[in-house]
Amino acid sequence: MTAVAIVLPADVRLMNGAAALSALLAGVLLLASAMAWLGRSPAFPLRSIDLEGEVQRNSVATLRANVMPRLNGNFFSVDVERVRSAFEAVPWVRQAGVRRVWPDRLVVHIEEHQPVALWRGQADDGDRLVNSFGEVFEANLGDVEDVLLPVLEGPADGAQRMLAMLRRLQPLLAWQDHRIERLHLSARGAWRVTLDGEIVIELGRGSEDEVVARVDRFARTVAQVTAHFRAPLLSADLRHTDSYAVRLRNVTTSAANPAPPRRP
Repeated sequence: MTAVAIVLPADVRLMNGAAALSALLAGVLLLASAMAWLGRSPAFPLRSIDLEGEVQRNSVATLRANVMPRLNGNFFSVDVERVRSAFEAVPWVRQAGVRRVWPDRLVVHIEEHQPVALWRGQADDGDRLVNSFGEVFEANLGDVEDVLLPVLEGPADGAQRMLAMLRRLQPLLAWQDHRIERLHLSARGAWRVTLDGEIVIELGRGSEDEVVARVDRFARTVAQVTAHFRAPLLSADLRHTDSYAVRLRNVTTSAANPAPPRRP
């Protein structure tokens, strides 16, 4: 049996194509109309917003007051990006993730800023805070007045770099339970540390590894110097190639490439 192909006239093919296109457009319009109806329908109201994550710095009342005026629409039409932005505009909120949960809920996961330092930029735009990611943010400083936060002072874009340096220096300068109160980075790249008790240590310039190496040498030997002179440390200058200078109470001296303490 031989198959025979029947070729339709051009006008018939054109009519079939037009019909298919019309059906497709009708389907799109029907879907758009259905979505518009769902967006306006009172049949799918939002009944609750569930919060996830550790919320310590904000209250439910604060979150509600900031978010509710921007919460419009029902389950289908609510703008989740607008809701997310509303939550992230609340003080102490670093990030918010919003998702719909059928049939009538929004679930919001909140990540709050974890303050690790105070920030004082060289632009003198007021004290702000630095979170654990090295990001500068604004919040009520009264909320952290009982927390001993170190102060970072440096260029406007230097918070992340300075936090990384702070984390490297803290364990080195913790001898005799000292604590870093202030870390300063000048516009020319010179580092300076102020410890509790107003002990000022000039670290000088160089790469982070070079500065840390100088601090490590100082930290391993300074206890010998203070013990030898039986005087507390007032300041130190590490901007020397193979030595550092210290100022003790009633004593001024320098330690040239000091040897590490002997092990018992």
